[in-house]
Amino acid sequence: MAVRTTVDIPEPLHERLRHRAASTGVSIRSLIVHALEETYAEGRKGKRVTGPMVKLRGRKGPRFPVDENPHDLIFP
Repeated sequence: MAVRTTVDIPEPLHERLRHRAASTGVSIRSLIVHALEETYAEGRKGKRVTGPMVKLRGRKGPRFPVDENPHDLIFP
């Protein structure tokens, strides 16, 4: 069962929606419903991590330290 609601949409956004709907051959309603479903999809935990989680700063230590304590490289 659908629920009817009223939302005030700014005119520039409404114009973009109207042009997008006309160019793709779908209704404004279907564009809005699709956008809401994408934004509030169930089972979605977050964005996928695609890059490094920690960005390095400064110079890197030796790749394979021989005579050094590894903790000195991590915790200077």
